[in-house]
Amino acid sequence: MGEKTMRQKLILGIQHTLAMFGATVLVPALTGLNTSITLFCAGLGTLLFHWITKKKVPVFLGSSFAFMAGIMAIIGDSRMGDPDFMDKLASVKGSLIIAGLVYVLFAGLIKIFGYEKVNKLLPPIVTGPIIIVIGLRLSSTAISSAFYYNGEFSLKAVLVTVVILTVVICVSIFAKGIFNLMPILFAIIAGYLVCLPLGFCDFTAVREAHFLSFMDKDIMAQLLCIPKFRADAILAIAPIALVTMIEHVGDITTNGAVVGKNFMVDPGIHRTILGDGLATALAGLLGGPANTTYGENTGVLAVTKVYDPSVIRIAAVFAMILGIFGKFGGFITSIPSPVTGGISIVLYGMISAVGVRILINSRLNFGNSRNLLVAAIILVLGIGCDSIPVYGAVTISGLALAAVVGIILAFILPEGEDSVLS
Repeated sequence: MGEKTMRQKLILGIQHTLAMFGATVLVPALTGLNTSITLFCAGLGTLLFHWITKKKVPVFLGSSFAFMAGIMAIIGDSRMGDPDFMDKLASVKGSLIIAGLVYVLFAGLIKIFGYEKVNKLLPPIVTGPIIIVIGLRLSSTAISSAFYYNGEFSLKAVLVTVVILTVVICVSIFAKGIFNLMPILFAIIAGYLVCLPLGFCDFTAVREAHFLSFMDKDIMAQLLCIPKFRADAILAIAPIALVTMIEHVGDITTNGAVVGKNFMVDPGIHRTILGDGLATALAGLLGGPANTTYGENTGVLAVTKVYDPSVIRIAAVFAMILGIFGKFGGFITSIPSPVTGGISIVLYGMISAVGVRILINSRLNFGNSRNLLVAAIILVLGIGCDSIPVYGAVTISGLALAAVVGIILAFILPEGEDSVLS
């Protein structure tokens, strides 16, 4: 696509902010961390990532779900105001800083030993199915948000979802000019307007929010909380970084496949891992959850076909503004779950479709038993397994398990002459 005006970039940036918002604020809502700090850390971490990756990779960093089990194991049911919350928060902060440094360590190892070692372990027969799994694993979350409201199936929610999908399809196919680039934004606006008379919109967060979030003494207390480095907390959280790095490689591969560039080589997977790690350490220092590359925003790239990294940086600034100005964040919080769920159906589906495209473009022969077995096992393990306990509160996700098994199988099984179609 050609160069965009600043007005167009601002609108596209808002689209990316809306796409990442629901998942990013869900993590602090479930773990007891602060939403405003989380949004600010997501935006700041994204800008740090872009600086480290030479402003070449159109990726947004939001809250990581993978670290939730570890964080909740430490914080438990404790919330701000409870006598032990700040001590537990300090332990979470220290553990997330260590997790970020684990990323940094592996980034250094990759830099020393070379990208080729990573690339050899991740052929298309592994990356394609893993990317399919990334989208499909999220599909149940999208459906539960799109078709259910307050935990119950709702025909009204289904109506909202139908409206959203209709708007996305019509704008993507029939709209011209700049309007063709904004199907997500138009769909969110349409879905919100439909939700108003249905009673789905709750403006409590708007009324209760401070105009400036950091005027709140509780938020300042969390920001200024000094990290603690407890061995048990570190063991519960830091090892998760070994799992999320595999997911990171899959996300960067997906993003590159959408954009049509090999970010594993330029700016290099060592830089993207370094950026993700330092963003996570920074979030830990400030009191936010660990950051990770967001599939939702890669889905927006696939829908709009606008790959300019500066648009993502604009979205990052918007996220920081939402974190600073409480009323803005409160308004975004009022977007009902059927709206975010309906949008997610499109975005997560686009991610899986990119995985299929990788398999097609690689011209892999699925008459070859080796290819068929590797793909089959990755798909079933990745989609069928939720999480598997490893040690204490530490678990390995189905996606990470599928990636590890797929890498091992692709490495040890002979390719055969008909592995790739000639």
